[in-house]
Amino acid sequence: MAATALGMNNLTTLIKRLEAATSRLEDIASSTHGFDNALPASVPGSAKAVGTPDLPTLSETVSQPTPRAVVAPLPSSLVDMDELIETEVKTFVAASNGLDPLLAEQSAAVAKGFADQRKFLLITTKAKKPDMQSQTFADLLKGLQQDFTTATDIKDSNRGSPVKEHLAMVAEGISTLQWLLMDGKPADFVGDTIGGAEMYGNRVLKAFKDGDQAHVKFVRSYYALLKALQAYIKKHYPTGVTWNANGVDAAQAMRDVDSTPGAGPSLPPPASGAPPPPPPPLPKFDNAPPPPPLPSASQAKSGGDMGAVFDQLNRGSDVTAGLRKVDKSEMTHKNPSLRAGSTVPDRGDISRSKSPGPQVKPKPSSMRHASSASVPKKEGSKTLDGNKWLIEHFDSPSAPIEVDVTISQSILISRCKNTTILLRGKANALSIDNSPRTQLLVDTLVSAVDVIKSPNFAIQITGSAPTILLDQVDGASIYLGKSSLDTEVFTSKCSSVNVILPPSEENEEDDGVEVPLPEQIRTFVKNGKLVSEIVEHSG
Repeated sequence: MAATALGMNNLTTLIKRLEAATSRLEDIASSTHGFDNALPASVPGSAKAVGTPDLPTLSETVSQPTPRAVVAPLPSSLVDMDELIETEVKTFVAASNGLDPLLAEQSAAVAKGFADQRKFLLITTKAKKPDMQSQTFADLLKGLQQDFTTATDIKDSNRGSPVKEHLAMVAEGISTLQWLLMDGKPADFVGDTIGGAEMYGNRVLKAFKDGDQAHVKFVRSYYALLKALQAYIKKHYPTGVTWNANGVDAAQAMRDVDSTPGAGPSLPPPASGAPPPPPPPLPKFDNAPPPPPLPSASQAKSGGDMGAVFDQLNRGSDVTAGLRKVDKSEMTHKNPSLRAGSTVPDRGDISRSKSPGPQVKPKPSSMRHASSASVPKKEGSKTLDGNKWLIEHFDSPSAPIEVDVTISQSILISRCKNTTILLRGKANALSIDNSPRTQLLVDTLVSAVDVIKSPNFAIQITGSAPTILLDQVDGASIYLGKSSLDTEVFTSKCSSVNVILPPSEENEEDDGVEVPLPEQIRTFVKNGKLVSEIVEHSG
């Protein structure tokens, strides 16, 4: 009996301990949320009955916090780039709001260019430098090239726009993003390109000096953006872009960046203004104006409609029955006294009268002054305005116009005729407008040569120039040297343009090879697509 009582006592004790453990587990389960399927825990130090399962300890059942991905802090160069985009880029885009839809579209391309620049710099912190001739490097620059093309095409397609100077300024300034490919001192390259943008921007500032200040604000904000980029480069990349020597492959880094959501600052929305209102709905036939009312019975009776007219005509000779007969004393052609007091001229006056001819109006005074030989012609001038040379109104000068230029200066040649101009030194950009039979000798240009409406134009480049743009030029000769064989020539509405290449090394005594630029394009449909090719003439 004593043994039985002892066994019952042990069993009761075990049951009480199990109940205490169960109560403890219920408290733990109610306080934890991460593990729904956690096993019940036992109280440390409690006895275990034979045949009962092993219970986990309390430390095993405490829920652990869900692990989160640790985001590595951005390098200081990326932090400063984000700040530049959030401040200067957004200010520039906002300044284009309400000026012109073309400027809004072009400013959006600039904003995207800075975002693609930020993406490129982010990849350089994660990847090794790829081969610059590889497809991977071309893919890295694909977005930036599209941004350049968009901004430039907007300018080239709208040369007659009222904001053409604005468009040229922005297109010139976006090329500063090419510093990503520059070694040595890329900040100096950006400074030179800013000078080219200022050549067009200063025209806008001059035109709107006393006008709409929104245009002035737009130009100033673009200047501030480009100069902020130059300061950023001097601070973080004084000798060019650096890559991560211990990083991953560039293609892999590009995929990682593309797959990371929210990897950069938000792009400012395009400043295109409010959307245009929808066109008015076309009128429906149900809303057409009602037809004119039919004539009333009284109108029909008095001959107010066409039916009454035909009824009168159908009466024949009786149609004149109601007319009063005129007496001879009332006839002017039989009574001279009546003709004398009448305003009707007699037959002799009618036969001799003539209708007056059209009045000859005198010319406006402005046209008379313009055609007058007494108006003196404007004298030719050569002035330096800031970093811009202005050469204007020269007409067949006896000697060439010589200018010593520097890399920060640009040149504008306007309204010259039969003029030879020599530019000594390395200049930034060159623009020629309405200057027929102008001849230029140029050493080196950092930016482009832009020629508009200047027939019989000729230029010789002894150094190098990256681009020559011809617009509405009939007759041009472009002499290239051995250092300028990489020059690209773009033509629009041009004819009779010839490029003279230097003589070959085998026969340096030759005068060079004259190659005409194609003027005729053949377009046809092939496999459902338009295909254009140059028409070549031989013989």
